[in-house]
Amino acid sequence: MAHQAYYIHPDLKLSSFDTKFYKADVLFEQHLLVWFISGETKIVHGDHVHWFGAGDILLFPRNQLVTVINYPKDGLPHQSAVMHLSKNRLTDFYAKNKVDVKQMQPPKFHTFGQHPLLKSCLASLIPYFELNESLPDVIASIKIEEAITILRTIDPDIDHLLANFDEPGKISLVDFMEQNYMFNMPMDKFGYLTGRSLTTFKRDFKKVFRTTPQKWLMEKRLELAHYQIREKNRKPSDVYLEAGFENLSHFGYAFRKRYGYAPTGITG
Repeated sequence: MAHQAYYIHPDLKLSSFDTKFYKADVLFEQHLLVWFISGETKIVHGDHVHWFGAGDILLFPRNQLVTVINYPKDGLPHQSAVMHLSKNRLTDFYAKNKVDVKQMQPPKFHTFGQHPLLKSCLASLIPYFELNESLPDVIASIKIEEAITILRTIDPDIDHLLANFDEPGKISLVDFMEQNYMFNMPMDKFGYLTGRSLTTFKRDFKKVFRTTPQKWLMEKRLELAHYQIREKNRKPSDVYLEAGFENLSHFGYAFRKRYGYAPTGITG
């Protein structure tokens, strides 16, 4: 069994991975509050790499591209409890709790260490996953509102993230693509995050870069991998995932085709 996600409610799940590692480039359409129960997680967000272990808690903002790599550790699978903070629930919450929202550009994911208030809230979900039936929505709503209230208590500025329901506006294509080319996302998602339809995204991309998105992305990812291996003395097996490739053999094939030699043949 590689991955199992057990939903006790559409907004509450227990996720487990028992393979050597699991990697995904993700774009969440809802804010996610995550408590890591066991295992280890590596998150690549822009130019930054973050590591999380058992007990850590973080909030993923919606519409942010990150690479997530989950690893089992100490003989235990990677396991996490996840709470979805959906737009509908947040709209209802802030209809009762009015706030003045300030723009946050760009929103970043928030880490809370092992804060006892959040840990207590999320740990209380675990017995619910032993139920043989779905958790009643009224109970799920109580737990989610409790989590939101705790987040606001810990970080008063969190309202500017949670109560902001704006969709992405049209932004610089060059700046966005240069910062996010290593993410494996469908073209329509790239378009959405730059405030464009798929057709407009492809048209604007060709006008700016004078090539197709697919060709440009492959070139940029290979350049990144080449730099990391040659200049940073990193192993190909440690680089290919971060550079945006799904498996090592495809990376090696593309690398040899581009540079004429295998990635293991690079010398500093």
